[in-house]
Amino acid sequence: MKIGFAGTPEFARVALETLQGAGFDIRLVLSQPDRPAGRGMKLQASPVKQFALQHGWPVAQPRSLRLDGKVPDEAAAARDTILAAGLDVLVVAAYGLILPQWVLDAPRLGCLNIHASLLPRWRGAAPIHRAIEAGDTETGVTIMQMDAGLDTGAMLLRESLPIGDDSTARLHDRLAAMGGRLIVEALHQAEAGTLQPVPQPAEGVNYAHKIEKHEAAIDWRQDAATLVRRVRAFDPFPGASSVLDGVAVKCWSAEVHSGGAAEAPGTVLAVSPAGIDVAVHGGSVRLTELQRPGGKRLAAADFLHGFDVKPGQVFG
Repeated sequence: MKIGFAGTPEFARVALETLQGAGFDIRLVLSQPDRPAGRGMKLQASPVKQFALQHGWPVAQPRSLRLDGKVPDEAAAARDTILAAGLDVLVVAAYGLILPQWVLDAPRLGCLNIHASLLPRWRGAAPIHRAIEAGDTETGVTIMQMDAGLDTGAMLLRESLPIGDDSTARLHDRLAAMGGRLIVEALHQAEAGTLQPVPQPAEGVNYAHKIEKHEAAIDWRQDAATLVRRVRAFDPFPGASSVLDGVAVKCWSAEVHSGGAAEAPGTVLAVSPAGIDVAVHGGSVRLTELQRPGGKRLAAADFLHGFDVKPGQVFG
């Protein structure tokens, strides 16, 4: 089959690499335009584009695919490129652009999406983060036949895994590997004509809204379990943070602790090489990995060598 691929971040690059390793014929790669990144804010190609260029595949980077949108010339050029490729199927993974109907209709077998949740739970932009934040015990990957809705298409393959105490960073990597494996299986089945689409159930639908930077601020009035889940969910972005003695401190790892219910939320209860114990609603948490502005992520013992924290101080 002649395969097209649309994706942008690392999650998608893993899938593309897996397709390449399985020997599929990649005819075209779509990815988001280069973005400023790093301290110098220089334009940087996406992980998917970088991988595609390494393998000599043609890359298109339209800002939009809407023929009636703000950049119709770019969309029209992308349409010509996609149609000329004569694709049998377009694989989509975290691409970042809405696909209009003409794109969905262009490949012979349509567009297959790798979605990092057990649909219909966590449709939308941030399924990995939101599953952890909500306290889900499991998540997974759904291979979906795309339609015009937001992650509403029929399910083709679906596999689950336990979340455990993973952060978003660790869970992302596990799901990316699973997604690559499942899309290879789905394409083999598509080639054999054995895929069985299953409509998504109407019950259990919810949306994983995009993560916003303001969500990084720790609310010490939350209970310990909720706060710890949010710390895990926001690693690596945007990173849970709070202000102590006028300094913004990022908290990368925390665990539920005991005691502290009588103290005001945010009060430092104890400091030791094991961590910084802080009062929250109904209990306390222990911060075990932290970072100061311009510094590195450090275990609590190392962080405390360069940042003086005392019991009685209060996180803002």
